[in-house]
Amino acid sequence: MTNRPTPDIIYTTVDEAPQLAAASLLPIIQSFAAAAGVSVGTRDISLAGRIIAAFPEGLSPEQRQPDDLADLGALVTKPSANVIKLPNISASVPQLVAAVKELQAQGYALPDYPEDPQTEAEKEARRRYDALKGSAVNPVLREGNSDRRAAIAVKNYAMAHPHSMGSWAADSKTHVSTMAADDFFANETSATLTAAQAGPVRIELLGEDGAVTVLKDGVKFPEGAVVDATFMSARALRAFLDQQIAATQAQGVLFSLHLKATMMKVSDPILFGHAVRAYLAPVFDSYGAVFDAAGISANAGLGAMLERIAELPQASEILAAIDATLASRPPLYMVNSDKGITNLHVPSDVIIDASMPALIRAGGKGWGPDGRAADTNCVIPDSSYAVVYDETIRYFKETGALDPATAGTVQNVGLMAQKAEEYGSHPTTFEVPHAGTVRMVLANGEVLHSHKVEAGDIWRSASARKAPIEDWVHLAIARQKAENCQAIFWLDAARAHDAELIAYVKPLLAAAGVADKFQILAPREATRLSLETIRRGETSIAVTGNVLRDYLTDLFPILELGTSAKMLSIVKLMQGGGMFETGAGGSAPKHVQQLLQENHLRWDSLGEFCALGESLKFQAELSGNAKALILGKAVDAATQAILDHDHSPKAKVGQTDNRTSHFYFAWAWAAAMAAQTEDAGLAAHFAPIAAALAQNEAKILAELTANEGKPVDLGGYYHADPAKTAAVMRPSQTFVGIIG
Repeated sequence: MTNRPTPDIIYTTVDEAPQLAAASLLPIIQSFAAAAGVSVGTRDISLAGRIIAAFPEGLSPEQRQPDDLADLGALVTKPSANVIKLPNISASVPQLVAAVKELQAQGYALPDYPEDPQTEAEKEARRRYDALKGSAVNPVLREGNSDRRAAIAVKNYAMAHPHSMGSWAADSKTHVSTMAADDFFANETSATLTAAQAGPVRIELLGEDGAVTVLKDGVKFPEGAVVDATFMSARALRAFLDQQIAATQAQGVLFSLHLKATMMKVSDPILFGHAVRAYLAPVFDSYGAVFDAAGISANAGLGAMLERIAELPQASEILAAIDATLASRPPLYMVNSDKGITNLHVPSDVIIDASMPALIRAGGKGWGPDGRAADTNCVIPDSSYAVVYDETIRYFKETGALDPATAGTVQNVGLMAQKAEEYGSHPTTFEVPHAGTVRMVLANGEVLHSHKVEAGDIWRSASARKAPIEDWVHLAIARQKAENCQAIFWLDAARAHDAELIAYVKPLLAAAGVADKFQILAPREATRLSLETIRRGETSIAVTGNVLRDYLTDLFPILELGTSAKMLSIVKLMQGGGMFETGAGGSAPKHVQQLLQENHLRWDSLGEFCALGESLKFQAELSGNAKALILGKAVDAATQAILDHDHSPKAKVGQTDNRTSHFYFAWAWAAAMAAQTEDAGLAAHFAPIAAALAQNEAKILAELTANEGKPVDLGGYYHADPAKTAAVMRPSQTFVGIIG
């Protein structure tokens, strides 16, 4: 941790649309908070910032940045931590490469990302870059478990102004397809470590010739940790994909692949590559050797392949073969039909927790290459959580779409502290180099887990420690007591990992005398019961592991609220601090594209408003600062006003956008502070601000919208120029003059 002073509240610097919005909103927050004696500063956890921090040696002193992620990682272990965390890029390889190229063009002497490192320098560069890929931020910062729910104001608004929902037909052909055997679910083994087993663990591959290859050494687990290991058979995966391509063709529906190649940064890009190769099998049969010689990898997606193929001598011949194959295969689910971007173009576009809820909300329809909505085969290779989406689709086929005007809500308590269940986003996932047996060997010589594997299989291990598990259960008990509603642990007794967690859960519930307040159900049954509950307008608490936390806090909010970006997301840090997350950033790239083209930012900062109110109230608890509590309560009033007066951003130029919404938020916040009677000094401070904003409404709105509809220059996508960004996001000098 650096020696910089730590502000009372840290507002993270991130990427894309959330960061553009911060250029407008953060100055407002800092100005208002200062009046209450609360300092608000930043730490840079953006992809570009993390790249710069990782390679200081080639940079000038002015270009260098401290490792803010490490700084925050130390802070979240302290009781004083108060962090507002915006969504950041979980970088895929194409995103990482693009960010590096942009920084190099801006004069940063960074090494290229080495696809196939040979020299020691390339291997070191690859090691540093690999540490930045995928969900690199969350495991560092999430030193607590997750409490996610719809804020009351947001839920009330969604019920009063229900979003559009597609119609479900009983004869819809949309369905989920998943592997029946030899996947991660089927091959999982799990154990809870005893005192004798605790300590360092070595992961090794025992070859068929008896040679031992150490895959990972020095991983340490304490007593009580639940440690899993599993693998997916590459042969079984390819057979499954071939079967599904043929089945999709016969069914006359779209072929869609649903993975998470961002967070599952090792496993899912490999699965994605298998799908690309299976879909383009005739092309790879003819030109696979050419691709290998040119270093063209299917794991990077069809889009990157096409760019590289265009540089080859046989480009026209290969491109014609690809076109012919695409024409003969079932039509692909499209990410962007207008631009011809398919479901297999970019790994980071295939984000299951965003794509599946969107499809379900639309009545099971996805966009095809012809620009029309159609039923789809939702291919989710691993069956671990595919059942959640399968049961949701089955349920809506039976009952019709959910009505947001009357629907209840599903809250979530998620196990995620100390890298709990970080499948694939840590360095214990491997593509097996050759046939043999992968073993986890304990310090005492015992083999904890053993799997016979073939070359190309994907083996992984994950864990959850005792203290986070116990904290998770206690958090669930507290939330159920506060809500007095249905609460379900989404755990499958037939699954190895879940069985170990159940062995923790049941005694803890019994000891607290609340066993009768909770149910323990497998994900399929929990999905059905939760949907039935919210259809009745009631509340359910889903108590889940980390991956399900991620999936469900998109699925249910998208059905209930129309978006997952408006959730109240509180991380109760285990050492007493607090981290307040502001929602999902899956749609952020499209928002940035629109801003660049039309100077209209549709990003909705409602998640930031919700997090800000909670952060200020928490700061009051930490410091005894009554002014911070008043400020936090006024944020809640301002948030409600934004919703009541329909000042949230809209999609089109000429409508309310992010900057206009921030103006109305500042006005409502100042008005609430001026109207409160708990602190006369604060009321006197904010009264003239509220009056000035009211008196200058027309002028400020005219200045905010004067250049809408025109392209803008931010000086970069991953690493935008601060001055240019400020000019775009704070265009009203009248507003700036009033706020500061």
